[in-house]
Amino acid sequence: MPFEYVDDIATADAAFRAWGATAEELFIAASDALVNVMVERLDSIEPREQRSMALEAEAMEMLLFELLQEIIFYKDADQLLLRVGRVEISACNDHFSLRAEASGEMIDPARHDLIVDVKAVTFHRYRVEQTPEGWEAFVIVDI
Repeated sequence: MPFEYVDDIATADAAFRAWGATAEELFIAASDALVNVMVERLDSIEPREQRSMALEAEAMEMLLFELLQEIIFYKDADQLLLRVGRVEISACNDHFSLRAEASGEMIDPARHDLIVDVKAVTFHRYRVEQTPEGWEAFVIVDI
């Protein structure tokens, strides 16, 4: 899996590091890590509903932040657990654009082993950076 959890951050937070050879791979891995904080088994989420996302930000860091917040929004507003399957990122002048396709289903406690409820992504120690191996992010979420 292209992500790992980091212990000993805070009792009301969960942290993970995600990575990918490309920014798009990183965004998919970070999205899965976020959902996996909430649900024990990602493969328990069936692709019954689709959502398209179009986001913009002035920096790559903020683009990932917006995507993760969007996943949390759908969970809170529509009770949907979504997994991002496709991401396209483009740079234009002084901002970045993202188009993503996600699929998932309504939360079903009988089938989804729920762990914790993620409330938000925090800026504490948050980072996204390009490395010699590709892209990496460190994310802490408030639970």
